[in-house]
Amino acid sequence: MTELVTPDLRWYDSWAATLAEFGADYPHGSGCPPEGLPRDRAGCAAFVADLLRYGDAAADLPEGRVHCDYFWIADGPEMIGFLALRHRLNDYLLREGGHIGYSVRPSRRREGHALRALELALPRAADLGIDAVLLTCDEDNLGSRLVIEKAGGVLEDIRVGKRRYWITTRH
Repeated sequence: MTELVTPDLRWYDSWAATLAEFGADYPHGSGCPPEGLPRDRAGCAAFVADLLRYGDAAADLPEGRVHCDYFWIADGPEMIGFLALRHRLNDYLLREGGHIGYSVRPSRRREGHALRALELALPRAADLGIDAVLLTCDEDNLGSRLVIEKAGGVLEDIRVGKRRYWITTRH
């Protein structure tokens, strides 16, 4: 059963396997810096601490970054993906990134995990006072497009190669 879990070192083995499966592809929603991460346990522990800091509304963040709840998508004992819920939008996120980013490891795609994870994130967005979340996907990413539309996404427009959808968080 798909669930959102708080990043934690106890998921290290699945986390490392998930990152390895992404290979050179960037795992959206992960919080991973584009240059990658150390793949050892100590690197994971430091990464988890940084992710948790971003969720603390009182934490000072680097310029251009916003507070964000990072989750790992799990299916039972296996960590299979990432989801980021940004607390607000800056100019870049409004144009390209959106409130929510997610990715599921390649071997676990097309099983409904991305849709379920997105649905689980919407109540948390509402709790943050976000009435509608922005999600974006590349124009040619049919999988994400279908996930967003199944979750109630309404296409606003297409900018810089990104389809921009809004989903109401309160029904």
